[in-house]
Amino acid sequence: MLVFMDWQEGQPEVGPSARIASYNICSERAGCTADAMLKAIDDAIEDGVDVISISMGSDIQLGFLQDPVAIGAFHAEQMGVMVICSAGNDGPDAYTVSHTAPWILTVAASSIDRDFQSRVMLGNGRTIEGSAINFSNLTRSKMYPLALGENVASNNTLVSDARNCVPGSLDSKKASGKIIVCVTSNKTIWKEDRAYAAESVKARGLILVGENVEGYLYKAGSFPFTEVEKHAGYKIFNYIKSSKKPVATILPSVDVGIRPSPVVASFSSRGPGNLTENILKPDIMAPGVHILAAIPPLSDEPGLPIGKKPSKFGIKSGTSMACPHVSGAAAFIKSVHPNWSTSMIRSALMTTATISNNMEKPLTNTSGYPASPHEAGVGEISPARALDPGLVFETTEEDYLNFLCYYGYSETKVKKMTKTKFKCPKGSSKELITSSINHPSISIGKLDQKHPAQIIRRKMTNVGSTNASYYSRVYASRGLTVNVSPKKISFNESKRKAWFRVLFDGRKAPKGYHFGYVMWSDGHHRARIVFAVNVH
Repeated sequence: MLVFMDWQEGQPEVGPSARIASYNICSERAGCTADAMLKAIDDAIEDGVDVISISMGSDIQLGFLQDPVAIGAFHAEQMGVMVICSAGNDGPDAYTVSHTAPWILTVAASSIDRDFQSRVMLGNGRTIEGSAINFSNLTRSKMYPLALGENVASNNTLVSDARNCVPGSLDSKKASGKIIVCVTSNKTIWKEDRAYAAESVKARGLILVGENVEGYLYKAGSFPFTEVEKHAGYKIFNYIKSSKKPVATILPSVDVGIRPSPVVASFSSRGPGNLTENILKPDIMAPGVHILAAIPPLSDEPGLPIGKKPSKFGIKSGTSMACPHVSGAAAFIKSVHPNWSTSMIRSALMTTATISNNMEKPLTNTSGYPASPHEAGVGEISPARALDPGLVFETTEEDYLNFLCYYGYSETKVKKMTKTKFKCPKGSSKELITSSINHPSISIGKLDQKHPAQIIRRKMTNVGSTNASYYSRVYASRGLTVNVSPKKISFNESKRKAWFRVLFDGRKAPKGYHFGYVMWSDGHHRARIVFAVNVH
């Protein structure tokens, strides 16, 4: 059984045969309270769910023993229920990732291999790629006058309001029959409102120039509307300045294939984690841009064509769309391996994730640079490969309790929150977090150049062929020394588990974060352990 808990409008369908239990934790009057969140998690556990998907976050990052999601997720983990959360939509800035507890699988968002483009054709013959869903009846054969929002402003209105297409800021006599060009410097105005501002003064269409057009795909109905990136907007502005009578047309939307894909969404929150850099966050990446998702039908839906009924589906973007993709994948694995623990499923998803795009090149961000693990986690989910990972890293409840102690919580607080009789190990410190948690990724928040190398231990479990030999290979950035010992591990009927050590030496490495991975392979399976090491 799969449970979705989400304040967003829609959810994509990933596990079509899964049963879904929904729990309402938010209201207009009270918002989303901690009590409601904890009660919903308790109810879900009692109802027998296998996976809890939580696509909600907060701008305020609370401590692990203060955050209701982290507390509820810990109790779910104790009961064998996997909790998967969205990373947040505060990217591309660093240290913005939410839900950073190691017992939560935290999901970043990526693009898919299609886009809905609505092109702008300028009078000088140039074609500008835009993004929107519109059913415009405009064609290539006829052009319309092109005007900046501030040039069709109504009397006594602020120029900045007209430039942003604020409702009421445009003059119908000046704007009627023209295609208006506005910007999105005022972030408080919704796209629906900007489109209404242009349509209400009988403009022939609207071109919106924004900094990030991937997040929210506007459905404009029959009104000619498109949104273009800032650099493309400059081409339109330059054309208007250079032409005495600038003209353009907006073509109806078409579905196009995209390469490269996937790409880390610019809005997807980034690591390192704000609370500790010794746990790699986000964990993994999944499709979260322009996802077809179920939504509540709205009779007053903006852009709804006359005579048409509101749709039960919509195009949505956000890590809230990526999170249920991973939840569905986890349910898929659980259905095939019902006896696997939550940590085994988490490990299977993480160690089999892909780090290449549909051009067979490394994953990138929207700027075209290689995506780091602080952006994409261990990479893009590959559910089919996760069914047969070969090796898994089992993280125990004791690992998580040790983590809380090493992080700095008192033994009394740990006992109270976890309802255990656990005793913290002696000599607890944050530097021990990385090695003490048998996590399927490695993060070292501080590797001192002047001190001896740091050794990280991991224990892997063979879930593939009974008799198998795995060999390790290291992929690391230049300057960082990484050695694995032993380099070969063999399994048989009496040996299913084995320890290995990874030595990190940063004496010859430049300061700052270094990324890479350790690959274990038996010729058929490949288990990748991604690492992030901050050299000081």
